[in-house]
Amino acid sequence: MQIDDPFHTGDTQAAPCCPISLILSESAEAYMSNYPDLQLYIGGAWRKTADTLPVVNPVDESLIGALPVATERDLDDALSAAADGLKVWSRAAPARRAEIIRRAAALMRERIEEIALDITCEHGKPLTQARLEVIRGCEFFEWDAGEAQRLYGRVIPSEPGIRYVVHHQPIGTVAAFSPWNFPMSQPSRKVAGALAAGCSIILKAAEETPAGALHIARAFHDAGLPAGVLNLVFGVPARISEYLIPQDQVRLIAFTGSTAVGKHLAGLAARHIKPVLMELGGHAPVIVCDDADAHQAGIVSAVRKARNAGQVCTSPTRFFVHERSFDTFTASFVERARSVKIGDGLDAATEMGPLANHRRIEAMEGLVADAVSAGARLLAGGERIGNRGYFFPVTVLANVPDTARIMREEPFGPLAVINPVASLDEAIAKANSVPFGLAAYAFTNAAANADRLTDEIEAGNLSINTLEASVAETPFGGVKESGYGREGGAEGITHYTVVKNVSHRMAI
Repeated sequence: MQIDDPFHTGDTQAAPCCPISLILSESAEAYMSNYPDLQLYIGGAWRKTADTLPVVNPVDESLIGALPVATERDLDDALSAAADGLKVWSRAAPARRAEIIRRAAALMRERIEEIALDITCEHGKPLTQARLEVIRGCEFFEWDAGEAQRLYGRVIPSEPGIRYVVHHQPIGTVAAFSPWNFPMSQPSRKVAGALAAGCSIILKAAEETPAGALHIARAFHDAGLPAGVLNLVFGVPARISEYLIPQDQVRLIAFTGSTAVGKHLAGLAARHIKPVLMELGGHAPVIVCDDADAHQAGIVSAVRKARNAGQVCTSPTRFFVHERSFDTFTASFVERARSVKIGDGLDAATEMGPLANHRRIEAMEGLVADAVSAGARLLAGGERIGNRGYFFPVTVLANVPDTARIMREEPFGPLAVINPVASLDEAIAKANSVPFGLAAYAFTNAAANADRLTDEIEAGNLSINTLEASVAETPFGGVKESGYGREGGAEGITHYTVVKNVSHRMAI
């Protein structure tokens, strides 16, 4: 069995569980001083606002930027600009749209070092991962640029003298809301789909990590995107969403974030009969069958758990391991988890940076305490590192009772649960026992196991012998409370269109 490892695993000798030393970059202050001047982008022009919110470096909690807060006047201007932009862009030839999207993606690839540095400064993730995020975002743009030229309709067979033709047309202006965990690649998905389909878009990017979206707007501005097609605003999320969603001009709401917020926005959209594209929370199970290489699976699972400090909606979290492989898998997972190098993302040796904010620290501490009080075994991590910066180690809980909160609540952090199961039947039942269904994973070499998992796992994305949930050319989205609609693949662009049937009789 070949299992992918997204980091260099290298030496798997366990580091002491406690204390965990941090890797701090001596050059961090110099990088912070180059953080961009944040502005709104409306109607092809940049603007500041009187009110601002602080942007904080999660490594040391220092202030690195001032986020402009959009007023209702700014939002009205964005709506007006988007209406003007839509008139131009919706009539642009697909090849022309694709040309500008590809040009913007090329500019972002050229600027990868600048963009990655800004992402690391505001988010904390290792610089290597930030570079990969920029590349991933560019791949979304490049794929959807091609899809703009493959948005085919069809002719339905009919009687002589009449034609039934199906067209996909731009849905209109999109209000899009992107999260803080992937500052560049998450807004890329929404901007790419909307622009490829011929829509205009008002993007509300995350207030904690605004630089990625700012660089997207800069690239499209420099690539020659007509004014008003892409508008970027920041501010208090509830105020912006509650103002934009009811507007008649807004025809689609695209959101990535928590299930709780998604339910609220979907309800608001439903009151105005607006379609929504929702990519919501997950609580991804990992099933390790008894035929898998449990030792190697444990290593790569721990590495993936550390990716983005576990702040990923598809992060593997609930590990259901066949009882014959449980000890081997758990030992290799714990060993690798303890050796993860934690620190400043600007240091090349760092594998995992800090959590995004103090709220994530409190959430991790609460889930660990609850699980331990319920009888779980704490095998690694479990406590905040230091008292400055939002550092928390990869934490491993084993033999966790079903009554513990972590078994039904998404941690959105570097917390993993490892429980033994007696059979594949039991593993599938436990994997499907939560209301989420975004991503799921399995390790097996048996075709019969893979076939059952494909048929029976309730998730929008199932990965076998790999912990990569999606790429640009595949559709991504969830089932149950993990949302609906798809981003990416041939399916993604269709959510930004309306289907129009034209019945044409040649003569009367």
